Amino acid sequence: MSLPPRLARMKFRAWHRGTREADYMIGGYFDRYHAEWVEEDMQWFEALLEADDVDVMAWALQSQSVPERFHGPMLEKFQRIDYVTI
Repeated sequence: MSLPPRLARMKFRAWHRGTREADYMIGGYFDRYHAEWVEEDMQWFEALLEADDVDVMAWALQSQSVPERFHGPMLEKFQRIDYVTI
């Protein structure tokens, strides 16, 4: 089943970050959770896609403080990292 254009763009950007580690982390998160997202969740993820990979991975690993705008249930799921499959 094909994705709507907005989700297809998010998927592409999530899986084409520039490093394999970021691809697995951000792309894996998209694959696991995108089907349940509402508008607010999609906006959160689009903002995450604008952030630098090094920062995003540090937020997931909880080795760097996360900007307030990313706090909440989406971040909590992101920090579980149980969606990465290699």
